[in-house]
Amino acid sequence: MIDADEVGHQVLEAGGAAYDQVAETWPSAVVDGVIDRRRLADIVFRDPADLERLEGFTHTAIRQRIAGMIQVSTEQVVVVQVPLLTDFMGAGWLRVVVDAEPDARSERLDKRGMDLDDATRRMAAQPQRTEWLAAADHVLDNSGDWDQLVANVDDLYRTLQASGGGP
Repeated sequence: MIDADEVGHQVLEAGGAAYDQVAETWPSAVVDGVIDRRRLADIVFRDPADLERLEGFTHTAIRQRIAGMIQVSTEQVVVVQVPLLTDFMGAGWLRVVVDAEPDARSERLDKRGMDLDDATRRMAAQPQRTEWLAAADHVLDNSGDWDQLVANVDDLYRTLQASGGGP
């Protein structure tokens, strides 16, 4: 499994493919030579133009790094976790949406220590739930606990294996 958000962290590290552009554009987000992701998020999730600008700096670098990781993978199945509703990986990929009610999402973010206002801004910057569901080839219910989600993933995996992997 490849986590696009984790790869996004890597391209923002000093020497990373997007570091210089981001540091130059938002110098207040840089602390001791390191991009402070919380400071950066506080800036870009307040202004859609800034978020679009950040994505312009990072998305190509993230896609290129993920493509390289896939190329060298020896796995039969590669899952790329992408927190965006986009054809980020290009055509031919199956889109599985892990879905939960907005209240459940907010509660989980609160438990992880995220400020409610920050969580609300981030969720508002994302596509609406109906858009995610409409774009999905498959939807996994994430309203239960971790064990239930794992069971749902296992069920989908078995279904995809039995059908040859297509949507």
